[in-house]
Amino acid sequence: MRIYVDASTFIALGAVGSLNLLFSFDGGIVALPTVVDEVTSEPAATNLERFLETDDVCKRSRTTDANLEQAQSVLDAAELNGDVHLVASVLAHTDTNEPVGIVSDERRVRAVARGFGATVTGTVGVIVRAVEEGYARDDARALVRRIDSNGLHMTGELREKADTLIDEAANRSK
Repeated sequence: MRIYVDASTFIALGAVGSLNLLFSFDGGIVALPTVVDEVTSEPAATNLERFLETDDVCKRSRTTDANLEQAQSVLDAAELNGDVHLVASVLAHTDTNEPVGIVSDERRVRAVARGFGATVTGTVGVIVRAVEEGYARDDARALVRRIDSNGLHMTGELREKADTLIDEAANRSK
């Protein structure tokens, strides 16, 4: 499975130096150039640049012009931005019945990708997955707080939900 990561997650995890948690997933991580170009804030941009130096990250998709046109139309986007490329990538995979994942905190991207059959999660889902793979519960909770104070700005309800999901994941991984 290919897992396409949106700028929102690169920014959130990159701001706190935790992009390596993306490797907790079973599948290849994809960082599309149009998405990477949207990450301009520091230290996220520098951390992402370092993260992309690894051979474990794919930097392209096999989308067609038809996939891009359809994604642009569905999103009603004026330009071929990162969101369009993410949705086009989902379409390319579902056209060939291949599983595909999207990691994004953008509600619209998540809804459209899910509607086209992608498995969808967000930054909190990355942290939960890392806990399932052995990342310490207390470290995960602290990371959620650091991300919240460095730009993601979670609601109290989302922080509580994150803690609950982290606790559940920690209990499952015992």
